[in-house]
Amino acid sequence: MTSEVLVVRTGAANLASVVAAFERLGRSVKITDNAFAVSRARNVVLPGVGAFAPVARRLAESRLGEALRARVEGDLPTLAVCLGLQLLAAGSEEGEGAIGLNILPVTASRFSNNVVVPQLGWNSVEADPGCRMLTDGAAYFANSFKLDQRPPGWKAAWSDHGGPFVAALERGQVLGCQFHPELSGSWGEALLRRWLGEEVPPC
Repeated sequence: MTSEVLVVRTGAANLASVVAAFERLGRSVKITDNAFAVSRARNVVLPGVGAFAPVARRLAESRLGEALRARVEGDLPTLAVCLGLQLLAAGSEEGEGAIGLNILPVTASRFSNNVVVPQLGWNSVEADPGCRMLTDGAAYFANSFKLDQRPPGWKAAWSDHGGPFVAALERGQVLGCQFHPELSGSWGEALLRRWLGEEVPPC
C-alpha cells in the first residue's frame, strides 16, 4: 500500500476542497477512478456533492463499488463525505430505485419540508460515548438528504435539523461524514488527522 491519499473520481463531486485539505496536512493526493488503485491504497476518500442515482450507477457499473465495499469490510482507512456517506447505504429517496453500495442497511431520506432544504451552513455535532475519531464540535453541512439511524456495529455523531439525524459514523478505520470536514475549520482538520492515524487530542 502507498502512503498517499487517493480520492475517488465519481464524475460529480467538486474535488478541489478535498484535495486542498489533505495537501494542507502535508499529504500527497491523487484522484483516480482505477478500482485496483482504490483497493491497494492506504487511505481512500469517497467524496460528496452530486445526485445519488447517477453516482450510484457509476459505482455499480465499474469495479469501484466492489473495491469500496471490500475496503470497508476489510477495515481499511476509508473516508466517505456527504453524498459519499449516503452511497454507503442501501438506497436513497433521492433517485428512487437507485441502489447504493449496501454497506449500511439503511436508506437516506429527505429532510422535512418544515425546515430549510438544503441545509447549508454550520451545525453542532454531538458524538456518541466511545467514539475514537469523532468528537463534539461544529461542522459545515450542505445536504438535502440524511441518514436517520445508526447501523448496528457503528458509533455515530448526531446533529439536528428539524429532528436528529446522523452527522457521522465510524467503525474501526472507516469514517463517514454527512458534513464536510474539509470545510469545517480546525475541528474538521483535527478529525481528518485522526482518520489519517495521527495522535490529535479533541478540540
